[in-house]
Amino acid sequence: MADSAAAQEFDILVLGGGSGGYATALRAVQLGFTVGLIEKGKLGGTCLHNGCIPTKALLHSAELADHARDSSKYGVNVTLDSIDMSAVNAYKDGIIAGKFKGLQGLIKSKKNITVIEGEGKLTAPDTITVNGTAYKGKNIVLATGSYSRTLPGLEIGGRVITSDQALTMDTIPKSVIILGGGVIGVEFASVWKSFGVDVTIVEGLPSLVPNEDATIIKNLERAFKKRGINFSTGTFFQGVEQSDDGVKVTLVDGKTFEAELLLVAVGRGPVTANLGYEEAGITIDRGFVITNERLHTGVGNIYALGDIVPGVQLAHRGYQQGIFIAEEIAGLKPVVVEDVNIPKVTYCDPEIASVGLSEKAAKAKYGDDQVQVQEYNLAGNGKSSILGTAGVVKYVREKDGPIVGVHMIGGRMGEQIGEAQLIVNWEAYPEDVAALVHAHPTQNESLGETALALAGKPLHG
Repeated sequence: MADSAAAQEFDILVLGGGSGGYATALRAVQLGFTVGLIEKGKLGGTCLHNGCIPTKALLHSAELADHARDSSKYGVNVTLDSIDMSAVNAYKDGIIAGKFKGLQGLIKSKKNITVIEGEGKLTAPDTITVNGTAYKGKNIVLATGSYSRTLPGLEIGGRVITSDQALTMDTIPKSVIILGGGVIGVEFASVWKSFGVDVTIVEGLPSLVPNEDATIIKNLERAFKKRGINFSTGTFFQGVEQSDDGVKVTLVDGKTFEAELLLVAVGRGPVTANLGYEEAGITIDRGFVITNERLHTGVGNIYALGDIVPGVQLAHRGYQQGIFIAEEIAGLKPVVVEDVNIPKVTYCDPEIASVGLSEKAAKAKYGDDQVQVQEYNLAGNGKSSILGTAGVVKYVREKDGPIVGVHMIGGRMGEQIGEAQLIVNWEAYPEDVAALVHAHPTQNESLGETALALAGKPLHG
């Protein structure tokens, strides 16, 4: 706790110690600034404690369950006796604890970062008040993150839960209805199906993962059907009734579904209410803080980042924006990375990874006849066959120009997003990528094969 008068004024005062907030602090001290980092809970925020990290730990346990279940086809005779949720949670919590301890140590090692514990409120354009104490910052960074949203009139409680409760369950339900077929919904569907749960996804929009390229959507829905994950798309939710035994979900067309639990996975909302933002003159739209492209709010020296700023809600976007703001304050004129060119991975089975424009978005931008696409089926990739996964890699190209979108689906394909984002962000041509050597046998080869085909010289296609 900062308690001296000198410690209560900082070059940069950050409200929120999640991914974006602590990234701002770490980059800022590298640039010679003093930082006050305010956090009411635990450093690391949603991503570390009840988001990315715990979810992916559950997904790894789920993957091992599937491996055990299917091991005989690989000549390894293993049986899946049961899922021990207390042990799964111990493993998950151990990962979180280790990363949290490491982060605490990292922050503590930076003598110019003062961690201020408590709930902060913006009380002037240069002041945040925490537990009755006013702290001043020459620059203010708002990084207050997000919460699990629900729908109007849909109360959370009893057998109606959000991802927060789902991540701490010590039992495995027999059946679950998941409201929402976006990233959170399909990841939990994947976990629970691997754990032996009867899963049904309800998505009001016409498809699962509606923000992905049409080819990826088609492949995911086919894979989920094959896995026995049920889903209803194109009809919106109307209501839910709870009983001692379970829930009954009704859609607007009168169709009903019954299960033990309803997981509400309709996205995350910005944490901005009652924090003094609007009173300071900051523009708020549906809870989100509106900034210019350089993340400035237009009020004083106040910036905002991460999940409270409209756009993709991803931890690595928060990291990038935190680094950006620190460098912007330092006058380094950092380059803006558009949301469309931020890599995205959905860690269901099969995994989805994408960056850049979808085919539809590219045609809207350049014209139908000014876009070329190329797909490569993972059936032709040796490592994918060894792993027993199916899927596709798709490149979207401006005609006779650079690759503007990469879209992939398949087991472990999220690991290929690194090269994909370099291709898109460095505006590589297919010929550039085709000239590079991709190691054999790897799933990474599939990116090279797609480029070879798009360059007019397919090798294994």
